[in-house]
Amino acid sequence: MRQSHGVIIVWKKLEAKSFFLVLVLFAGAFFLGRFAAQVVPAAATAIRSEADNWGLSFQEEGQPPVANATFEEMAKYDAFYAQDTQDKVLYLTFDCGFENGNTPLILDALKKHNAKAAFFIVGNYLSTSPDLVKRMVEEGHIVGNHSFHHPDMSQMNKDEFSKELGELETLYEQTVGTPMTKYYRPPQGKYSENNLQIAKDLGYKTFFWSLAYVDWNQDSQPSHEEAFDKLLKRVHPGAVVLLHNTSKTNGEIIDELLTKWEEMGYTFKSLDELAG
Repeated sequence: MRQSHGVIIVWKKLEAKSFFLVLVLFAGAFFLGRFAAQVVPAAATAIRSEADNWGLSFQEEGQPPVANATFEEMAKYDAFYAQDTQDKVLYLTFDCGFENGNTPLILDALKKHNAKAAFFIVGNYLSTSPDLVKRMVEEGHIVGNHSFHHPDMSQMNKDEFSKELGELETLYEQTVGTPMTKYYRPPQGKYSENNLQIAKDLGYKTFFWSLAYVDWNQDSQPSHEEAFDKLLKRVHPGAVVLLHNTSKTNGEIIDELLTKWEEMGYTFKSLDELAG
């Protein structure tokens, strides 16, 4: 708070006792205001027209994080990052940039727990691991579009944007034999209002996330304990979970992780149910 003008108070015939009372009341109001300002939680901001990075602020264990935008704002663009619910449901998603041996472990665990997930793939993954993509489809999972080259798409025009998604659609249909589900996850988590509108105009639903952790760094993989600490404390009803298939840690803990979430009362649902 900045004070732009001095306050001149002219005291006339004010008794010392009255002056002291006024001073106490003023000080009390000042500190009460300071305290109130500190405990007000952060609010989600509106979707900005310029490029932005998807971000989350985890403020209370077991509760949804504060995100860049509200559920209502996202809904205008057929975009989602979680479900607004108190039911203990989770939506499992995996971003797949390349294959290094962990995806079979993930698929085995999902099958064991009868959990359906969504795998957002890029062109390189589809080109080098077609059999795994076919297995995803055969076992009832969704395969979504994470773009062909994984660029920053937030400032692309409609033709550029459509080409980036369309190239992967074409390769997918040639590989799998069926059209690709029009579910899109922005590469690098970068997006803009225009980016979301273009995706909607192309018939896509956009999916961000409300639960993730730093699992993508191949040179600094989290320990099992670090992973469980983040993923068990941050889990919340209606969460869209983002995990990377390239994480050695994820491959090692996925079965136990799903078991722990089930013990906490959670069930797993397909993104189809969230998208309606």
